[in-house]
Amino acid sequence: METIVGKQSIQFQEAPHIVSAASVVGKKESEGPLGKLFDQIEEDPMVGQASWEEAESALQKKAALLAMEKAGSGVPPVRYLFSGDLLGQLIATSFGVMDLKLPLFGLYGACSTIGEALMLGAMTVQGGYSEAVLALTSSHFGSAEKQFRYPLEYGGQRPLSATWTVTGSGAFVLARSGGKARITGATPGRVIDYGLKDSMNMGACMAPAACDTICTHLEDFGRRPSDYDHIVTGDLGSVGQTILLELAGKRGYDLTGKHLDCGMLIFDPEAQDTHAGGSGCACSAVTLAAYLLPKLEKGEWKRILFVPTGALLSTVSYNEGQSVPGIAHAVVIEHC
Repeated sequence: METIVGKQSIQFQEAPHIVSAASVVGKKESEGPLGKLFDQIEEDPMVGQASWEEAESALQKKAALLAMEKAGSGVPPVRYLFSGDLLGQLIATSFGVMDLKLPLFGLYGACSTIGEALMLGAMTVQGGYSEAVLALTSSHFGSAEKQFRYPLEYGGQRPLSATWTVTGSGAFVLARSGGKARITGATPGRVIDYGLKDSMNMGACMAPAACDTICTHLEDFGRRPSDYDHIVTGDLGSVGQTILLELAGKRGYDLTGKHLDCGMLIFDPEAQDTHAGGSGCACSAVTLAAYLLPKLEKGEWKRILFVPTGALLSTVSYNEGQSVPGIAHAVVIEHC
C-alpha cells in the first residue's frame, strides 16, 4: 500500500510501472528541438475535422489508441481512464475518448493535468483497483486561443512573456509491472495565489505553485535537489523559470543546474517565435513521453521529479477581474 509521507506526499511501496507512452503533436511541435522524438506528427492542424475542438479530440483518441497498442498483449486490459484538457466541461476529452468505451475520470488541473492523471492512476493501480489504467491529456493552439484569448482571425499581438500552447496529446499506460520506469512517489499540489492578474504571463502566475510543491516534496521526503537527475516543471517558460529559481533559493533550495522546463525544451524561441516557451496540457505530457521517459528507460537518468504546472483561470474569472492562481503536481519517476 502507499505510505503517507510528511505534510502532503505519498510513497508507493509497490511502485506502478509506466509500461508505454505515446506522443502525437502538430507541425510546429515537429519543427522544434524534440521534433524527431515524437511518435506521430499531424501536418494538418485541423486533423481532418471541422473545428479546433474536434481536432483536439482526435489527437486524444490517436494518442490513447497508440499507447494501448504499444503496451502490447502482455499487459492487462486498461480498466479506467484518467484524462482532461483545457476546454470548458472537458469537451476535448469527452468527445475524444467516447469511442474507447472506457470508464472515465475527467480531470481538470489546467496544464498540470497529466501530473494529476499519473498520480491518481498510480494510486488506483497500487491500491489494487485496476491492473492497468490510462493517463491522457491534450491541448491545441487554436482551441486554447479561441477559449482563453482571441480567435486566431483577430491577429492579436502576444507579449514576450506569453507562451505558445502546444498542439498535441500524450498518453501513458500504467500497470503493476512490465515497464522500465516506475512511479515511486508523488506530492499533490495546493492552489497558490500571489495575486497576479496577467493572463499573458502564466509562467509568473504558476512559478509560486511550482516552488511550493517542489520544496514541500523535498521536505516531506527529506531530500535535496541533488537526489534527482533533474527537477522538470511543465510550462513555466523562461520567465517562470527565473522566478522559480529565486523563490526556491529563498527557501534554501538551489535548483540551478537541476531544473528543466518542458516549455523551454519543446520549442526554439528564436527560430519559432514562441516567446517565453510552450504551454498547454500537452506540453509536459508529450515532452515526458518523447524525451524524459526514454532517458529513464535507457538508464541515462535514474530519478526525476516531474512537476507539471497549471494556471487556474477561466474566461469568467478573468473577465471578473480575479487573479490567476497556480497549481503544480509532483510525480517521482525512476528507472527500474
